[in-house]
Amino acid sequence: MAKSIDRVREFFRANSLDIEIHELPDSTRTAQLAADAVGCELGQIVKSLVFVLDERDTVLALVAGDRRADPFKIARALRASTVRIANANEVRTRTGFAIGGVAPIAHTSDEIVARLFDESLLRFDTVWAAAGTPHSVFPIERATLMRLTDARVADIASAMEG
Repeated sequence: MAKSIDRVREFFRANSLDIEIHELPDSTRTAQLAADAVGCELGQIVKSLVFVLDERDTVLALVAGDRRADPFKIARALRASTVRIANANEVRTRTGFAIGGVAPIAHTSDEIVARLFDESLLRFDTVWAAAGTPHSVFPIERATLMRLTDARVADIASAMEG
């Protein structure tokens, strides 16, 4: 099986996108580490977070690095009874990526039933996302990312404290 980063590269090729993946010597596992590594604002980092809706369906929440995903807001946006963050095994099974390197695209499963785009990301023209590993990221125009993921803009996050 191809490495996770290769799936992301192939996705870009298949969609005729000239997007450079930056492979970095240091970890970009957290939004702060990624922002520090590429020299952008924390909010420009897109966290690709996986949630489980009503204990069966998969939801991908694309959240700004300076925000915290809010399960209650996600549940409200999707009119769901319950929403919880997926565990590490669920994330890998449902996306093909490990936590810390989940890309917003190129998933190995079609289990994702909904994609939500944190409205606070609308502040930025260019954002950065994980490219399949905890050491790789790519810059992308926000509008292009929204088109590729077909994510719906919603109020799904809260400001991080302290």
